[in-house]
Amino acid sequence: MPVNEESIDPALIKSEFYKNTEKFHIIACWIGIILNLVWFASDYFVLPDHWKQFLEWRFAVSTSSFLVLILRNKLRINIYQCIFFLVLGISMQNAYMWSVMDLAHMQKHAFAYMVLFIGVGMLVLWDFRYSLILVVLTIIANIVFYKLYSKLSVDEFTINGALLTFTVAIFMMFLIRGRQRLTIKEITSRLALARSKEIIEKEHSIVMEQKKEIEKQNDELEEKSKEITDSINYAKRIQTAFIPSDKIFASHFTESFVYFRPKDIVSGDFYWITKKGNKIFYVTADCTGHGVPGGFMTMLGLSFLDEIVEIKGETNTDVIINYLRDRIVSTLKQSGDAGESKDGMDIAVCCVDKDKNILTYSGANNPIYICRAGELIELKPDKQPCGFYFEPKPFSKTEFALQVNDIIYSFTDGYADQFGGEQGKKFRYKALKKILQDNCNRPLSEQKTILADNMNSWMGKKHEQLDDILVIGVKI
Repeated sequence: MPVNEESIDPALIKSEFYKNTEKFHIIACWIGIILNLVWFASDYFVLPDHWKQFLEWRFAVSTSSFLVLILRNKLRINIYQCIFFLVLGISMQNAYMWSVMDLAHMQKHAFAYMVLFIGVGMLVLWDFRYSLILVVLTIIANIVFYKLYSKLSVDEFTINGALLTFTVAIFMMFLIRGRQRLTIKEITSRLALARSKEIIEKEHSIVMEQKKEIEKQNDELEEKSKEITDSINYAKRIQTAFIPSDKIFASHFTESFVYFRPKDIVSGDFYWITKKGNKIFYVTADCTGHGVPGGFMTMLGLSFLDEIVEIKGETNTDVIINYLRDRIVSTLKQSGDAGESKDGMDIAVCCVDKDKNILTYSGANNPIYICRAGELIELKPDKQPCGFYFEPKPFSKTEFALQVNDIIYSFTDGYADQFGGEQGKKFRYKALKKILQDNCNRPLSEQKTILADNMNSWMGKKHEQLDDILVIGVKI
């Protein structure tokens, strides 16, 4: 994340500026002190009449500047003030020299005076106020010394050096100001870049820590998910052991099919079959929910059916389903209180008497269809679940005389309620009736394939399976 340069603390910029320029200004100050003394050699040969006064000036300026430089910490002044003191001293010194020179010597010395300001403009970085004070005091000093000592006219003094030197001094002021601003800008940008890098590294560190934590959590979730999946797969093996296989179903009905397609690993739909004497009992059921919750209800239903039919020996389909309802309500402790589960099942209980060719049927919300000579006959259920109901009624029983080649279709609502097709609508019972009626003359194994292929085509790739699917066909 880039840092706005305006957000950088001015005190930090000032400190960094001083740190970056202090050493250079110290060196410049030492060079100025030494060169100011070295230039005395020129004074001695050019103006031998004034060399003593010039040496005194140079010695005083260099010595005082040297003391200010080495004692700056005790005097509590910074390097910019030290070098300002030196430059101002040399400027005063030059102003005095001009005042005692004749025209020819002043013209020659004007170059030296300009070099002072040019050098300061190129080497020194200080606040604009120092430049302004330097120029003002230089002008005042030149005027004072001119009045006291100079024999030149105002025109001669101005034209032969003063005006040009003043122009260079003004140029120096703006040169220092521009260089200082560029230096501050560079330092500010560098600080902003460093701050941005620091923030990015910190954010990167945070992101990496978060990534590690997420990866750790993902590993834990994967481990837990694997444990849960393994548990559910184990539950599926138990459920599969309770639900009869296709072979067991086919051993009771030679021509039959079971199209069973659970939505999840374990199913909330189940089927059950047993034989008592000459009667074959089979059940097609849809428990509340699917997946693990439906799987628990499936196990209860299968256990209760074994208890009612195998142990108690009950053979009336209406009594079987009434008993089943009572066992569910009492086991789940259902009383109708608010917030209480309303778990139960929709179920079709069928009994085929092979000697008499009679079908006995009782249903809780689940109808069955009988195909005879290409026509479908519907046996309707009681409109109440096999579970808690606010106004429960005894389940009824329907007897139906079967004929050879009749096909009994029982099913749950998963097939009819599945969304699919181009418009994403439910398949519906009307379409299920049509597909069963159109294909009831085909072998039952082929009918199962047709049902499976049709469902795959109906769902396509756009739609997920919403519920467990179960369709059973039995031919007499």
